[in-house]
Amino acid sequence: MIAYLPLVVAVACCLALAASRASPKADLVVTRLALSLFGDYVAGRDRRRRERDLMRAAHVGGTHREYASRTLLYAGVLGVAGSVSGVYLAAAALTALEVGGDGLSELLPAQLSFLAGVTRLTEVGLPGLFVLLVVASATVGAALAVGAYYARWMLLSQRATARAARIDATLPRTVAFVYALSRSGMAFPRVMDTLAENEAVYGEAATELSVAVREMNAFGTDVLTALRHTARRTPSDDLSEFAENLASVLGTGRSLSAFLNDQYERYQEEAETKQEQYLELLSTFAEAYVTTLVAGPLFFITILVVIGLVLEDTLPLLRVVVYVAIPLATFGFAVYVDSITQGIGGTEQVRTSETPHGRGAGHGGDRDDRSSSRSAATAASTRSDGGIVSDGWQASRERLRAYDRFRSVRAWANSPVEHVLRSPEAVLAVAVPVAILGVIAAVHPLSPGSPTEFVARIDAPIVAASAFVLATYAVVYEVRKRRVRRIEGAIPDFLDRLASVNEAGTSVVASIRRVAGTDLEALTVDLERTRRDMDWGADVTSALHRMERRVASPMTSRAVVLVTNAMHASGDVAPVLRIAADEARATWTLRRERRQVMLTYLIVIYISFLVFLGVIAALSVSFIPAVEGASVSGAATGSGTGVGAGAGGGIAAGLGDIDADAYERLFFHSAAIQALCSGIVAGQLGEGSARDGAKHAAILLVLTLVAFAAMGSP
Repeated sequence: MIAYLPLVVAVACCLALAASRASPKADLVVTRLALSLFGDYVAGRDRRRRERDLMRAAHVGGTHREYASRTLLYAGVLGVAGSVSGVYLAAAALTALEVGGDGLSELLPAQLSFLAGVTRLTEVGLPGLFVLLVVASATVGAALAVGAYYARWMLLSQRATARAARIDATLPRTVAFVYALSRSGMAFPRVMDTLAENEAVYGEAATELSVAVREMNAFGTDVLTALRHTARRTPSDDLSEFAENLASVLGTGRSLSAFLNDQYERYQEEAETKQEQYLELLSTFAEAYVTTLVAGPLFFITILVVIGLVLEDTLPLLRVVVYVAIPLATFGFAVYVDSITQGIGGTEQVRTSETPHGRGAGHGGDRDDRSSSRSAATAASTRSDGGIVSDGWQASRERLRAYDRFRSVRAWANSPVEHVLRSPEAVLAVAVPVAILGVIAAVHPLSPGSPTEFVARIDAPIVAASAFVLATYAVVYEVRKRRVRRIEGAIPDFLDRLASVNEAGTSVVASIRRVAGTDLEALTVDLERTRRDMDWGADVTSALHRMERRVASPMTSRAVVLVTNAMHASGDVAPVLRIAADEARATWTLRRERRQVMLTYLIVIYISFLVFLGVIAALSVSFIPAVEGASVSGAATGSGTGVGAGAGGGIAAGLGDIDADAYERLFFHSAAIQALCSGIVAGQLGEGSARDGAKHAAILLVLTLVAFAAMGSP
């Protein structure tokens, strides 16, 4: 046990570093240790300015001294742990060579027999063994230390690049928001404060500009200096240029509205150009996927099957291709596509606003009310001179607190369908157990047998259960998505009608009441509820924020935030509504164009999978039975005619025993795996998210089951 003590200590140090990511106390201990060891060293380095800029671009909290010290600590601990592990790995390798060295030369082919000489390492003396262990220790330790050090800084670079893409994608709508509020007559500092309050709605560009707002509010920095700091700090070239130009306009006294109007139109044109580039990029990815990860594996599997049936068994290599190569290659392809197209297109996350009004009218307001009621109760039960008085309402307050603790449970019980639609992942809590019970029912009773028979009995039910789970999730996800899409399609018309009524001299409240009585398709029901909220005494801001939370749509959130903030600046919100309508219509048009263009490549992926399935079915139905029959015929001919039959039997005479069931089972598994992979990629390329691929994967899995059931294979 003492021999493994260094390895145990090394593993414990690595686990302590990992625990610091989950425990605040452990994180504080690691930070203090890193600062005490390396704090003075990193403070005097020449590269700290560049590294500090990288941290700011990646939007990393904490100081450069802290991050750099932790990086050196990670590198040092992993280097020491790697050195210790290298000694044990070298010892384990020597032990393995000593045990298996006698038969190694017999197992290796004649061309590779020279590799048996590696076992001579076990015969070296003490000095040579010491050198070997030192080299192994230094190699593994140095690799881990250098890798950990550069990986920490490369991670910041990747995060900065990803943030730049998200900033560029959200900059047009952020500029539209600033432009609209400036047209409403709101002062520019207040516009920036409002943008910072709604950074959750307007995305990464608003988050980057909110840093300048906090700099102005917390440190008293003037707006020009704060904007120039943002231009130097941000990883986005577009935002850097916008911040510099905005600072110049504010400094020279030019018309801010005219400048923002020009920038807004410019970014709308750039959005259309980026949309075209994005679609071209996706088309390239779709063609590359069909060629390399559908046609390529199909060709490779066919070649290996022919070789395995005619010359030499290739089932192990086929299993590696089907169970390892195809899933890993698809996963790598999906990750690469997501990293390249991140922030360019795809499905937006649904995030509601976090403005003060929204908090006061929503769940946050409930929390504030509860906390204030607790404070009031404490104040009421405590005398000013320190004495305690009796509280006759204490029992009622306790009951109310107990009532509030079950608020989320009651919300689920009152509207379970709505909550499931808001979080489709919740349906998995029911679908997965049902699928598992279905698999158990399908294979019960399971008679004992070989592993091959067990797999043959259970694989088809597992594929069917997977299709059921994916289909259940896809139905819930698509119902929610299509409802949001229909509502967002009505948002531009709603804003246009609201602007027209307001331009006629009607107040905002009366305008909303009048527009709510018109036909706005999917938005009509929510607008009617908003009007009823106002009829029952709710102010228009609270009523709109409640509608925003009911819909939970990014476009609706942006429209509500813009309208409610413009109302506080001026009663004439028509120009603001026109800008919001144009921005919403442009966004909706780009999304519709993207769906229409990518529909072609969805069809291509479906057709390519059907070709894959057809070839696999042909191999199962025609090719393998024919080769198996030829093998049996050749064996019978050889046994009946003696030695001379081998010369006249052709290829059939060279065929051995063929495990047709193993090949057919592998074909079924390959089709199911390819169906799952193609469905995920189809969702990511066609609709911008792997979650959208659930329905495609379910459809392709069902096609696989139907095809093999028709052949009688599964």
